[in-house]
Amino acid sequence: MRNKLARFIVLFLVLEYLLLGCASRQSGPQSQPQRKNENSVQEISHQNSQDKLVNTKSDVQNTSLDERPVSLVTSTRPVRAIYVTSHVANSGRMTGLIDLVKETELNAMVLDVNSGITLFEPVQTGNMADYSQLTLSNKRSAQHFLEVINKLKQQDIYLIGRIVTFKNPAATNAMPAWAIKRKDGKIWKDRSGTAWIDPYRQEAWAHPLALAENAALIGFDEVQFDYVRFPENASKVNREVKFANSEGWTKSEAIRRFLHRANIKLHKYGTKVSADVFGMTGSSNDDMGIGQKWDAIVKEVDVISPMIYPSHYSKGMWGVDNPDLSPGPIIKRALEDTVKHNRKLNEQGIATAKVRPWIQGFTAGWIHPHQKYGQAQINEQIRAARKAGFNSYMIWNSANRYPNIAP
Repeated sequence: MRNKLARFIVLFLVLEYLLLGCASRQSGPQSQPQRKNENSVQEISHQNSQDKLVNTKSDVQNTSLDERPVSLVTSTRPVRAIYVTSHVANSGRMTGLIDLVKETELNAMVLDVNSGITLFEPVQTGNMADYSQLTLSNKRSAQHFLEVINKLKQQDIYLIGRIVTFKNPAATNAMPAWAIKRKDGKIWKDRSGTAWIDPYRQEAWAHPLALAENAALIGFDEVQFDYVRFPENASKVNREVKFANSEGWTKSEAIRRFLHRANIKLHKYGTKVSADVFGMTGSSNDDMGIGQKWDAIVKEVDVISPMIYPSHYSKGMWGVDNPDLSPGPIIKRALEDTVKHNRKLNEQGIATAKVRPWIQGFTAGWIHPHQKYGQAQINEQIRAARKAGFNSYMIWNSANRYPNIAP
């Protein structure tokens, strides 16, 4: 009897050991990623640059993502921003710009992610730089920029990361296969001598998407895709180039699909997605030859930002003799057109992006006649937008010099 009892106890202990071992093997691999995902922005910011943050290369051509529906993220909080380059953000001028935001109705900044300071670097594969995979730079300038980002977040300043998407000579120089090609096979360049990524090349989408995900990881509240389009002067460009359009898409379909995938990726981080478009996009029914079709884009992003700079409209537009001299009427009419577009879609039960316009904060000295844009001209635009029902805006000045904002 005692022998039977002893054998039973031994058998019980063996079974218990086996069960506990299986449980520990099952739980172990799951707990490690969970701890990794709990890293703070500060911890991520100071990781060694050899640690890859995001690799989008493996699934960038996963067209099944295109069939996955997206839900747009809306917010009732107005966003009122100024544009700040990465170099100015790293300079002593940043203190004054922060004070401007804190002392006025401004509450946000648009910061460059991939122009100026190199914040993320491509992974080196042998002697090649792979722009589809990125690491966090450990250069002093990049680390200081990260400190600035953290400081802005601590002061509750809404952060928008601007990504120059397809007009990207750094990427095309390193990855020439991604570039728009002339019909003779050579790399095409625009009139300023800049090479562009071919928006039809889905493998090239990995670069801006990786930039966007890394921007989300280091604390940006929103990622804004600028130059998310084909080059302007479409008829001339179309005669000169041979796009890599293996899918047979229209230009607007390529841009829509790119933004769709960006939305799916960035919403995982709780980060909003926005797109900059030409001012006339909101007043047009086609894609203007550059792939920016209003009715397609507003279904894929949380925020759409038409660049409604008065200086960019032709004389006599909407009955305004000199648009640069009359910013209020131009802003009002441009925004009213966007309302008509969105209302038509909303009446069909289609959710649309929130409109947050770019307004002019610079003097367009190259046109005649023109005026100096200071406090009065900026405030006139803000008031016109407000009368049209828009409380959010962003002010563009490439030199980052802004007057007091007091509309």
